[in-house]
Amino acid sequence: MKIIASLIFLCAITFAFSAEINYELSMPKPQNHYYHVQMEIDGLNQKEIKVKMPVWAPGSYLVREFAKSVNLVTAKDANGKELDVQKTSKNTWRIQNPGKGKVTVNYQVYAFELTVRTSFLDDSHGYLNGTSIFMYVENQKDLKGKVKINMPSIFKKVSTTLKDLGGFTYEYNNYDHLVDCPMEIGNHTEFSFEAAGVNHRVAMYGQGNYDEAILKKDMAKIVKSATNVFGQNPNKEYLFIIHNLTEGGGGLEHTNSTTLQVNRWTYQGSSYMGFLSLVAHEYFHLWNVKRIRPVALGPFNYDEENYTSLLWVMEGFTSYYDELLLRRAGFYDEDQAISKIFSSMNYVENLEGYKVQPVAHASFDAWIKAYRPNENSSNTTISYYTKGSVVAAMIDLMIIKKHKGKKCLDHFLQKLYKDFYQDKGRGFSDAEFKKALEDFMGENLDDFFSKYINGTERIDYPHYFSGVGLLVADQGGKVADIGIQVSSQGGKAIVNRVRANSAADEQGINVNDEIIGLNGFRVSAGDLNESFASYEKGDVLDLLIARDEILKEVKLTVTERHNYVYRYSVMDDNQSPKLRDYWLRVD
Repeated sequence: MKIIASLIFLCAITFAFSAEINYELSMPKPQNHYYHVQMEIDGLNQKEIKVKMPVWAPGSYLVREFAKSVNLVTAKDANGKELDVQKTSKNTWRIQNPGKGKVTVNYQVYAFELTVRTSFLDDSHGYLNGTSIFMYVENQKDLKGKVKINMPSIFKKVSTTLKDLGGFTYEYNNYDHLVDCPMEIGNHTEFSFEAAGVNHRVAMYGQGNYDEAILKKDMAKIVKSATNVFGQNPNKEYLFIIHNLTEGGGGLEHTNSTTLQVNRWTYQGSSYMGFLSLVAHEYFHLWNVKRIRPVALGPFNYDEENYTSLLWVMEGFTSYYDELLLRRAGFYDEDQAISKIFSSMNYVENLEGYKVQPVAHASFDAWIKAYRPNENSSNTTISYYTKGSVVAAMIDLMIIKKHKGKKCLDHFLQKLYKDFYQDKGRGFSDAEFKKALEDFMGENLDDFFSKYINGTERIDYPHYFSGVGLLVADQGGKVADIGIQVSSQGGKAIVNRVRANSAADEQGINVNDEIIGLNGFRVSAGDLNESFASYEKGDVLDLLIARDEILKEVKLTVTERHNYVYRYSVMDDNQSPKLRDYWLRVD
């Protein structure tokens, strides 16, 4: 009996490993924006199969309902017989397969949203983000397979990091791997450079004012500086997909690639520094998020929100390093690097939302707030990117002071990388992250987390910066506060923001009000912004507004608020310059 049972078990293992899912992707009419997908499910031998379309894309924390773009889902058995397909939820289709053999599913996806987190197709190129194109079989995301692309005659090239089997056929290890490898399809330019022992390819779609030789050199500097943080690069190959557009901005990270979208004329002056910062940000994510990560962020649940309170670490730490790396790579001088941090500090401190939402809560609420801002968001929310970057700077300064310039935030990230990614092969919980930092620091951090992570207390900037020899002071002060932001819309002066606790908030101005007159005179948006800057506390403004086409007079008495302007000067001592030099060192 034991021998028979063992044979059955071995046969079951062999059968399980033979199952795979293969896709064919066609674009018969690219100008119509439809991808035609054929999904061949072989070896499962189930009477009922459920196929699903993800509702979100990892790295972009919003339920986007990709199933909304899926049309004409049909299925056939191995003999070509039509199978019954029934949609059972917003993103699930149930297929009845009495014969239990191979099942072929066909469907179409409308793709006409060119962002880094969605998919797009027209007669100039195709871009695929896998979660918005490829369905998966419920409970079978570990299956491997192949993707064959049936190229239209107008396209000649595919750039992706999936294993190339030739003939525009690619291999993937499991579903997470498949959808983590975006594809650029078309006639784009591709060039490469080597840095940190890794071959880097750059797929450039669209015209722009870039210089290929300069990009190779500058992107290589960023790669080297990022790799130096961890002491090793986990990739053998890396792909940058860059879309040069009239309007573009943003990036999305993947395990061994990224997609960036930029304005096509971004490759000069200060805009170019912004581009390099974006490169640094997304490249740094190949460690921080894709390997160093919270437990919630992989393996992924594609059916619903994946909650974590640690996006302030994943995005905030990365935002801190995207500017620090430009210093280490030699693009910024010391003052420019410090000024970037102070700019973030001043931005955060002057938002009303800073007093309302802790950065940990901002992380958890990303799904319902960060990607769905409204006219009141600045009054009630804080960015886990910006506040997180400020907190990262404070932790870096704490570590440098504690370890007397022998260690910095780099070394803590190295510890997380080794302890969780390399040794345990998993992410960490909130408690594990805090304990890891406390163990590294050798001290209890309850107070720090209570005040600055889970609370909204103002950070004691002078204390933290004093460790590297910087005297920090708030040189701002009381300013007249009307609290209205006005923009010109169709020639009308329309209120698009009202600051909480301001004169406008207290005295009855609403977003979407049209301001027609001020103190008896007709005004434009430009007139108002200029006039508002000249008023002082106690001045009374007589506003004529139109609300829902009804005229209304509002008297507004100007109040005050504190405007924070943190600045720094250098301390004159013996020790701190060494710590500051270590903090802002160039590789």
